[in-house]
Amino acid sequence: MTLRKIILSIMFLGLFSCNSNKDRNPPADSYPNIKIVSAMRNVMWKGELGGKIRFDTISNKKGLYGIGPLSYLAGEVLINNGVSYVSKVTTDSTMTVETNFNVSAPFFVYTNVTEWDKIELPSDIKTIRDIEKLVDEKTVGLKRPFAFKLRGKVSRAIIHIQNLPVGTKVSSPAEAHQGQTNYEINNEDVEIIGFFSTEHKGVFTHHDSNIHLHLITNDKRKMGHLDEVEIEKMKIYFPIK
Repeated sequence: MTLRKIILSIMFLGLFSCNSNKDRNPPADSYPNIKIVSAMRNVMWKGELGGKIRFDTISNKKGLYGIGPLSYLAGEVLINNGVSYVSKVTTDSTMTVETNFNVSAPFFVYTNVTEWDKIELPSDIKTIRDIEKLVDEKTVGLKRPFAFKLRGKVSRAIIHIQNLPVGTKVSSPAEAHQGQTNYEINNEDVEIIGFFSTEHKGVFTHHDSNIHLHLITNDKRKMGHLDEVEIEKMKIYFPIK
């Protein structure tokens, strides 16, 4: 091969490499406080339903927090202070919630937090949009992305659990949400674990939001992705810088 052909081959490979990296997720080591595995859009549009992370590989992490769906969209996962909760649909009005690290997720975001700053949530903060705005305003000095949490009582909330029929092929969000089941919660004490980012839409937040939230009731009998909330009285917690 001539020198000119060798140079052209190297240039082509370099160009191909740059183009093929365009749509890759940000590497986990770009965000030292947060670990990101795959992306929501890969599940919704590419049908990548299988497990990309097994939770037994991270189960010994102190102060571990994480959220995402169960592999094959068969349920929801919440890791709350080192405990892995898995919820699954049983009927339109009932669910199971168990503690289990022997499961996996097609995309996931997780972190380790051992110290928190706590503040009383202002009385005018009632909805998810209110929470998102407050979190953005109160954390200008924090390294982003990050996890946060809320504890207290909700007047009402709607959570969902993914329940995709076995064997379903997915190539769009509409197909991915087949079988999704919604549950209403009224006048309960709960904990909400959230992750905030302004640059991960389609990765671990939806395209129209900077936060992803999972809710679990204090009695651990209900858990799922939070879609709507009416807050009665809560405290919010941010990781200490």
